[in-house]
Amino acid sequence: MAGNIRENINYDKIAEMESFKQLTKKKNNFLWTLTAIFLAAYLLLPILTSFTEILHHKAVGEITWVWFYSAGLFIMTWGLAHLYVAKANSFDKEAKAIIEEYERGVN
Repeated sequence: MAGNIRENINYDKIAEMESFKQLTKKKNNFLWTLTAIFLAAYLLLPILTSFTEILHHKAVGEITWVWFYSAGLFIMTWGLAHLYVAKANSFDKEAKAIIEEYERGVN
């Protein structure tokens, strides 16, 4: 084994491991949920501005609610990106543990 590169790994066998299947399911659920939240929030903006008057009302002075909603989308995007990075790091740790479990079973 050179550095962090593992040789002779049977990835098909890893894909059959229950721990890998659980990680894949957990990761897919997280990613689909994050995607749904992101798309719903972004698609709601044109719907609310085009078909309703909700966001056209003044919030502070001459500033309407659409500006606050739009700013919130930027904040949400940064927040979701931060959440994704944190969660991806935990998924990486779990993946490493699965490879170690595989290696213990093979050796």
